[in-house]
Amino acid sequence: MNIQIIGTKNCNDTKKAERFFKERRIPFHFRDLNEKGLSKGELENIIRKISLEDLLDKEGKQFKKRNLQFMVFNLEEELLNDPLLLKTPIVRNGTEVTIGYQPEVWKNWK
Repeated sequence: MNIQIIGTKNCNDTKKAERFFKERRIPFHFRDLNEKGLSKGELENIIRKISLEDLLDKEGKQFKKRNLQFMVFNLEEELLNDPLLLKTPIVRNGTEVTIGYQPEVWKNWK
């Protein structure tokens, strides 16, 4: 397994995802969205499995702070330019991708 957890250090679901893999002694790479967002290629790989609409955190602080609910915008462009708009954690294992805390899915990953 080649696990990558993409999120923020202060996100509770991201912390739970890290704990899930640590408890099972499964190595993972963590990427903090406060430090580095997604590249265009990474986003394209993720949207093969999960729609852009599902990636946008409409309940998040950043979405509300920027008043995006009142605007028309290019979703892909906004997610690339402002990674804090993403729902977290995004957990990747090769071509498999999940959003949020989903231990029932991760248990079946080989």
